[in-house]
Amino acid sequence: MSANTPITVAYGDGIGPEIMTASLDIMHAAGARFDIEVIEVGEKVYLAGNAAGVSANAWESLRRTKVFYKAPITTPQGGGYKSLNVTTRTTFGLYANVRPCVAYAPFVRTKHAGMDVVIIRENEEDVYGGIEYRQTQDMTECLKLISRPGSERIVRYAFEYARRNGRKKVTCFTKDNIMKITDGTFHRIFDQVAAKYPDIQNEHWIVDIGAAKLADTPEAFDVLVLPNLYGDILSDVAAQIAGSVGLAGSANIGDTVAMFEAIHGSAPRRAGLNMANPSGLLLGGVLMLVHIGQVDIASTVHNAWLKTIEDGVHTYDIFQDGLSKEKVGTKEFALAVIARMGQKPATLKPANYPANAPAHKASGVSSRVPEKKDLIGVDVFLDLASAAPDELGQRLQPVAGDFQLAAIMNRGTKVWPGGAAETFCTDHWRCRFLSKKSGGVMAHGQVIELLARVADAGLDFIKTENLYNFDGKPGFS
Repeated sequence: MSANTPITVAYGDGIGPEIMTASLDIMHAAGARFDIEVIEVGEKVYLAGNAAGVSANAWESLRRTKVFYKAPITTPQGGGYKSLNVTTRTTFGLYANVRPCVAYAPFVRTKHAGMDVVIIRENEEDVYGGIEYRQTQDMTECLKLISRPGSERIVRYAFEYARRNGRKKVTCFTKDNIMKITDGTFHRIFDQVAAKYPDIQNEHWIVDIGAAKLADTPEAFDVLVLPNLYGDILSDVAAQIAGSVGLAGSANIGDTVAMFEAIHGSAPRRAGLNMANPSGLLLGGVLMLVHIGQVDIASTVHNAWLKTIEDGVHTYDIFQDGLSKEKVGTKEFALAVIARMGQKPATLKPANYPANAPAHKASGVSSRVPEKKDLIGVDVFLDLASAAPDELGQRLQPVAGDFQLAAIMNRGTKVWPGGAAETFCTDHWRCRFLSKKSGGVMAHGQVIELLARVADAGLDFIKTENLYNFDGKPGFS
């Protein structure tokens, strides 16, 4: 039986085949111990009629190896094609996206020479569920989903990562001053988990000022943990201000399967020109080597790469006159790294992955404390053009029945009763019906009867959201 670790490899599209070949050559030269299963994903699979960009055979390979090393792919333009990354993450539960963002000054130009930040991004929830609707001619909607267990898994992973890798602080970014329920859940879970790691500093920032601080003073941060959308945006920003998005690798970690890649795209304009920088994919490969327990090889590859960067051997994207010494292509860069195998950088901090770095605890979550859930009302959304709020209120009050019409909102702003004449309104109305008795519990049948009366009044309802109290506390904004 082979002592090698099986991995699944996709050469991808655009510059993918070139940088994958270079990265694998480097790792093999360092003595990486794996057996490769090659699968085809991406543009050819999409254009063959598979909207997910991945075949059933490819899924079976991933289930066998549980390790996916993927070059960038091209998603064809036009509707109907799903993101392969999102599909892979959600199918295999790759809930943690890990992106180290490190400056390599003075050898790669950056304004932040001391930057060494790891961004850990929740990978499955938030708006990336892709749940969107066009509800009226004027209004579209995207659902933002933040769950208690999803938040707990990623926050716990961030603290475990910090502890295993000798990091001192974990910082959380949210926008819970506005999204008090969704982002508020993420922040609350962060505080609860942080209390269980007294050896690790913790802090929370509102994402807008936190992002400004990250761009201006990244040295103030160590490990960042963020919900999906903020993490996606800020990890690219962080990689770029560190030196180049092209230098950043990425790990997507689940309890059983993991995927490793560069954070940049397939750059089809550079395909076949022997110009592309393989560094991002190579450093994704280093993360893969750590994950599968080959930390010795990971350190060897990383140090050879650091020595190459330090020696000024650079591809076009990071080449700077007066700073770099030699401009090379993809193949030549790989050969330069291989030639430095066994060497360490003299100025840059050498890589030395600890033996416990691969350790990954399954993402169990704390048991849920049952709460009493009471239906106390319903928001009914209407499609109605050219309506005045007072007129709509007059039409709705007679149909309220067992409910009382408490308020009418348009784009989140209350317009009835007592709305301002200056408020701009669209054709999308949120009409809040509450139990006539304060805190009174309603039944689903009463909601159905209300909707029948709304329809009989000639009003087009397009959506409802039930309003619940949990242990007597409102579960709605």
